Formats: sequence, structure tokens, C-alpha cells
Amino acid sequence: MTDMTEGGPPRATDTEKTLSESTSQKSRQARRGTGAPGARGRTTIADGVVEKIAGMAARDVFGVHAMGSGLSRTFGAVRDRVPGGSKAVTRGVKAEVGELQTALDLEIVVDYGVSIGDVARDVRENVVAAVERMTGLEVVEVNIAVSDVKLPDEEEEEPETRLQ
Repeated sequence: MTDMTEGGPPRATDTEKTLSESTSQKSRQARRGTGAPGARGRTTIADGVVEKIAGMAARDVFGVHAMGSGLSRTFGAVRDRVPGGSKAVTRGVKAEVGELQTALDLEIVVDYGVSIGDVARDVRENVVAAVERMTGLEVVEVNIAVSDVKLPDEEEEEPETRLQ
């Protein structure tokens, strides 16, 4: 239904606007893979999945030396040496995942000499892009805590390798 105005183009009625907005909202949800309950099923994404994606994306940024606090990196280095142990990709990452949105807290160690503000901005952008692309969730915030700076003359406990 449209309203006809004298000499002007037809205008959509309030009902048509509401239907159009509802349809576009449903199509956005379908693209995300999280439909309304009962609409061909539900997709849920575990916190750990988002944490892994965010951890990988953060480690890819130039200037990020490691993830996590000194204590968690120490325990992680011990765990990594145990036969059958694996690198903790989620070290330094905490995610809270809802149905359509997620929020992330990251703890990073930066290399000496890089701009912490630039590294934090690049980490935030990379993490948001990766999480939204892979999960369809909206990332509402990425909080970054810089817990240390890796100085050139400090001993290397166990460098975290960047995955290409």
C-alpha cells in the first residue's frame, strides 16, 4: 500500500516500512547464521571459538610480542614443553559471546620501540575484522591491556611464533 500525494511520488505507509525493516533484519540474521529459534535451527558459537580467532588475529599484528601476563606465559611455556601439549592460542584472550554480539578482553606484550597506540589500534581492527568475518557476530568492544614491553636485551623465555 502506498499513499498518493498530489503531484508527488507514492510514499510507503508505516505498515510497509515496518515490514521492510523486519525483512531486512531477518536477512541480516540469516547472513550471520543465527536465525530466530525455530527458523531452520540455531547456530551457537562457543566463547572458546571466538577466543581462538581473536588470539590468532592479535598475534598477526606487527609489534605484538606475546599474549597474556607474565605469569600465564610462564605456565604456558611449561605446558608447551609437556609431550602432547600445544600452544595456548587463547592465552591472554577472554570473550563473552551472546546470540548476536561479542565483547573481547585482550592482554598483550608489545615490542620495545613500537607505538603502543598504533599497535592497540591495529590489534583492535584486525580482531574485529576476523571475528566478524568468521562468526557473523557483531563485535561491540575490544578492550586491550598492555601488560609488558619486551626489551631488546631481555632473555627470550619462549618466543611466540607468528602464524602466516
